[in-house]
Amino acid sequence: MASWIWWLIGGLLSLLAGILAFFNPFVASLTMEMLAAWGFVFSGVAILIAAFSGKGAGGSRFMTGLFGVMVLLLGVFLLYNPLGGLVGLTVLLAFMLILAGITRLMLGFAAQGGVRWALIFSGVLSLLLACMIFMNFPQSAAVMLGVLLAVELISNGFSMLALAFAAKKMGGDGGGTASGM
Repeated sequence: MASWIWWLIGGLLSLLAGILAFFNPFVASLTMEMLAAWGFVFSGVAILIAAFSGKGAGGSRFMTGLFGVMVLLLGVFLLYNPLGGLVGLTVLLAFMLILAGITRLMLGFAAQGGVRWALIFSGVLSLLLACMIFMNFPQSAAVMLGVLLAVELISNGFSMLALAFAAKKMGGDGGGTASGM
């Protein structure tokens, strides 16, 4: 099968998942929270294994192990308290938007030319998004991560569809498939 078809299938699936996430952003938010939780659990376990399986100075092994325990406990907390995890992750997102907005504004005011206004606009937009989260808090925690996931999935879907049609136009394969398949 030509690789452009796989890009097409991936793009359509991503679009469908994004649309579904838009229709139920709470479920999408909980899904994101659970993925983050399991990611922290597995990362914590991997850090602990790495800390105590290799050779190294006792102090660095202890600190690495302590970090692994903290990451593991964060994952367990998110697993057993998904709504609290949603609130925490949404607050973290809002603070990250504030930091990104301030950074872009500082860069924008220091920049010259057309990039200046793009950075300033982007910085203001990040700050406005953070304000929207905090002004509607804690209700925003229930849907914010799901809405962001939906936007990302839809954007990804359109990108993959564009790649599929470009690959088809270039010859149908787009590279990556073996002949005779």
